[in-house]
Amino acid sequence: MAERHFLRELFRQWRPNAAASSFRGVLTKGTYEQQYYYSTATATNGENCEKEKNYNQWLILPPFTPTADGSSIGKELYGRPANTNTTALKWILKCCPHLPRCLVQKLFRLRQIRKECSNSLSKEQRPRRIGAKDLMDIGDKIFLPKSVDGKSPSKTVENQSFSNEEEMKFIHSLELYKDAAMIVINKPPGMPVQGGLGIKSSLDELAAKYLRYDYSESPRLVHRLDRDSSGILVMGRTQLSTTILHSIFREKTFGASNDVPGSDRILQKKYYALVIGSPRRREGLISVPLMKVVVDNGKSERITVVDNNHTLSVQHSATEYRVISSSPSGYTWLELSPLTGRKHQLRVHCAEVLGTPIVGDYKYGWQAHKKLGQYFDSASDLKRDDKMTQVKHNIIGLELENGSISDKQPFLHLHCKKMILPNISLALQRGRIISDQMESIRVDAPLPAHMQRSWDLLN
Repeated sequence: MAERHFLRELFRQWRPNAAASSFRGVLTKGTYEQQYYYSTATATNGENCEKEKNYNQWLILPPFTPTADGSSIGKELYGRPANTNTTALKWILKCCPHLPRCLVQKLFRLRQIRKECSNSLSKEQRPRRIGAKDLMDIGDKIFLPKSVDGKSPSKTVENQSFSNEEEMKFIHSLELYKDAAMIVINKPPGMPVQGGLGIKSSLDELAAKYLRYDYSESPRLVHRLDRDSSGILVMGRTQLSTTILHSIFREKTFGASNDVPGSDRILQKKYYALVIGSPRRREGLISVPLMKVVVDNGKSERITVVDNNHTLSVQHSATEYRVISSSPSGYTWLELSPLTGRKHQLRVHCAEVLGTPIVGDYKYGWQAHKKLGQYFDSASDLKRDDKMTQVKHNIIGLELENGSISDKQPFLHLHCKKMILPNISLALQRGRIISDQMESIRVDAPLPAHMQRSWDLLN
């Protein structure tokens, strides 16, 4: 009942017009967002009454027209062939972005969605039942059951959410770059990227409140950073741009995992990390399989390097590294360039492959920290996390000047320092790839206070 009530509320904003019409997709120049206008199909004078009755039982989507597809654009940027076919499921989700995907899939399973083919020889032919993977031809119309008639969730509460001036100044101070397609921010260490149980404030929530500007959509996360790491975090400003950016990040990992030439030129990421010890070689390529394992009788999990890469759960990982500088005190600054995007990839590569765990990484480098007198037992580590969480939830005054190597409890020294991204704004404007040599966007994120202090102490 709750789902049905939600859907009724969903479509109520789309009032029927006097004459038959359909959605119209409008790609606004300022926001690149698609807006749709709907009216229920009604019969004109002279049409059969029975046909009018039947058509009034359905919500008719606009005739299918090929549009820019984010995933295809991302693949084309990497020189991979794009799948230009559009399924019925994709078209419904594009026309009705507020409909839950699970609900649309359920309607398909119940055989309640139909399609009227544009190439039908007889205009009297009735719409036929279709499946989610059925392909769309130009002019085809999708019929949804009228039972989903409703209105999209009201944004009144969201728009009237309490605005804190300090929060707004804080999140705006993190902005590194902004255009019509994306927003890039400098994530502070310890700040949760997404909300969840026990998290009072997160970057995606703050972005939804204060980084929308004149857009009707909230920024969407494109990738993630570990909670205790810091640096460049990319958000898409619309659903389309987010899909393109998602595809670019995925294709980078695909290209590196499958030895695709030039796969690391479109998207480049460089991290700065302070590690304990020094690698044997000043630069090199790490290429090993990783796998998630459960430890502590199922209480926690960790990522580890494995020898057998034929297991289904194993993922290939690759990282280029370069020594920036070494100090007589036993610390080394590394520049890490991940070619794949696996969970905890850089932390595992440094600790298990190079034998130089990252400062502040007590999960994978606790033995090295114990030798330095910087080891935490579970109780003290939890206390530190609670204190950091409280500070971050206060938003202002992160007090991260603490946590350098001069402190007894250093924070994680891993920072996404530089990133090169393709400028997809032109691709969004044209709906296609303009040239093989697309302009690049270069972003540089200053080190957080605790890492900058360690840098100054060692240099």
